[in-house]
Parts: sequence; structure tokens; C-alpha cells
Amino acid sequence: MKKYSSLVEAIDDLRDRGFNNDFNLRENGIECTRLQMQLHPEDFEIVEMHRFEGATDPDDSSVIYAIEGKDGVNGILVDAYGMYANPVSTALLSKLHVKHDGL
Repeated sequence: MKKYSSLVEAIDDLRDRGFNNDFNLRENGIECTRLQMQLHPEDFEIVEMHRFEGATDPDDSSVIYAIEGKDGVNGILVDAYGMYANPVSTALLSKLHVKHDGL
């Protein structure tokens, strides 16, 4: 898996590789507002995950997920982790944690 030096570099490369949609976390899944669709944990796979820590503040941390939906929709999800992470469902949290541990 490719290593990135910054979140911006990761976003640019993933977009070049076809992950063109932006997903947002919702309590029970992820949502792409541009496509007006919501995916539940069973509807997508996380194919890559990259974490970045702030240079001066460890609380300034983010994670980017490369996501492939079962329906062929690809995109990225960028979120904070640690104390600033969004609250999500147990099923979604489980999927995200499995990928964190497995990558």
C-alpha cells in the first residue's frame, strides 16, 4: 500500500485512481450528498485506510478511507479520529475498527 506524506497528497492520489465521491459519516452508515445516497456497513468495503497526525498537536489527527460500494460507487471518507471522531453505529464502528486493525 502506498504511503502518503500528507492528507492532501492522499486525497489527490485516490481521486486520480477513481475514488471521486465524497462520503460523510452518519450514525448508521455513510452518505454521499452529491449522489443523494446512503450506504450501510453491509453495502461497502474499505479498501484502504491512511492515518495522519497533526505536526504540532496529536489531537489534530485525521483518517482517510478509500471506499468501494457494492453498486460500483467509489469514494473517500475523511474523518477525525481519537477524541474528535464522529459518533457512529456499532455496526459501522466495528467495520472501521476491523479495517484499522487489519491494514
